[in-house]
Amino acid sequence: MKSTPRRRLAVVGALAATSVVLCAGPALAHVSVDPEQAEQGGYSVVNFKVPNERDDAATTKLEVNLPTDHPLASVMPQPVPGWDVKVTKSKLDKPIEMHGEKITEAVTKITWTGGKVETGEFQQFPVSMGQLPEDTDQIAFKALQTYDDKEVVRWIEEPKEGQPEPENPAPVLKLTPASAEHSDAKGGAAGSAEKASAEDGGSKDAEASGTDSTARVLGVVGIVAGVAGVAFGVLAGRRRSA
Repeated sequence: MKSTPRRRLAVVGALAATSVVLCAGPALAHVSVDPEQAEQGGYSVVNFKVPNERDDAATTKLEVNLPTDHPLASVMPQPVPGWDVKVTKSKLDKPIEMHGEKITEAVTKITWTGGKVETGEFQQFPVSMGQLPEDTDQIAFKALQTYDDKEVVRWIEEPKEGQPEPENPAPVLKLTPASAEHSDAKGGAAGSAEKASAEDGGSKDAEASGTDSTARVLGVVGIVAGVAGVAFGVLAGRRRSA
């Protein structure tokens, strides 16, 4: 009888712990991106990581919406075995320029279907994208996750700095300023190219100068040899006449 209160406390503690885990589970098992950040103005391969937080259904479809306020001119999904992918493009209200070309449409949605993410599993959907915008510090990708029982979970709430994470957060890619090393590398490459060009031009000039000097020396030697030959011939003729 004395052990009964202890057993009740143990049961209550276990139930409480289980409740915490169950409540925390869905908040952690949302669609996310990997890596979580990339450099502004660059290119990156972003993996959309989709875990299955359901124990009675499988994920069969993923829709990822790309931002239209910061359109990406280059978007290429990597094939995922067992999944079909559809890329949707839309006309832009305001064209953007990339590598000197005007872009009038961009990818606004990517949809994967045909596969399954079973209970206790996750799947990654890689996408190469760029050029990443330079006038914002993050990009939110609103995602819709569909299960085989037709339930759709909308991961579309953009997290706000300083506020608790929303119930259904959208995947967010943080954007950081381009590193100084990256900028220096570009400048260094350009400087090295200029230096190499200058050194190449200098060596060519030196080579040309050396060749010209050699030609002059040989010319002088030839003239001296010719004069010596003529003088020898004249002396030889005089000796015979004597």
